[in-house]
Amino acid sequence: MSDLVLSEIAGGVLTLTFNRPERLNAWTDALGTRYFDLLTQAEADPAVRVIVVTGAGRGFCAGADFETLTALQEGTLTGSTETRATTFPTTIGKPIIAAVNGACAGLGMVHALLCDLVFTAAEAKWTTAFSRRGLIAEYGLAWVLPKLIGQGRALDLLLSGRTFTGEEAAGLGLALRAVPGSSLTEVAGAYARDLAAHSSPTSMAVIKRQVWGDWELSLDSSRTNAERLMAASFGRADFAEGVASFLQKRPPEFPPFTG
Repeated sequence: MSDLVLSEIAGGVLTLTFNRPERLNAWTDALGTRYFDLLTQAEADPAVRVIVVTGAGRGFCAGADFETLTALQEGTLTGSTETRATTFPTTIGKPIIAAVNGACAGLGMVHALLCDLVFTAAEAKWTTAFSRRGLIAEYGLAWVLPKLIGQGRALDLLLSGRTFTGEEAAGLGLALRAVPGSSLTEVAGAYARDLAAHSSPTSMAVIKRQVWGDWELSLDSSRTNAERLMAASFGRADFAEGVASFLQKRPPEFPPFTG
């Protein structure tokens, strides 16, 4: 099971790699459990400041494994013991960056968009796929997509189930950048290392919580919440270090995020 998601850390950046390349990293319960376990460990590890998620081989994640779908259809699928919700990555207090290197379909697209930022290979193939399998918008995608790209574009992708490229994904707003696949790891990694080196881990954790949590708040409620959080930030060592490093023209030395 440890081989289902590979883990490597360097320079404050943890890279997690879905590792079922022979199946385009199709999702299974075991892969999901391993991924979530590694995210849990990363949150508790002060050496990890940013997380990058990608796939081995030609795919990021081609959706639910067809053996799982067949078992569902036949009523032979045994119950999963995983209790963490599919949206679990949004609760992790460290930035998660998806580096979509190839096929990103169905449940794989859900997991890409549950990361905080997305970089994609321009030639990667994306699709929601659900309507073409007789399924519906799964696991909160009907909530996430319209907020990212608007209702009309979200409905286009969900109703048609059409395949589109990473270049179009970036144009729609699903990805921050689309780059040639040969440079994806370098570009996403450089961005992650910059965050790890220059951004306060605590600030990033609070900002992530604000962005995911404030979507359902009114403007006034979001402002009030921000005022409370800003007052708390003034008393942290991160604020003193942020100002000092700026004035002294040196890289910051922020303490780890402690939850």
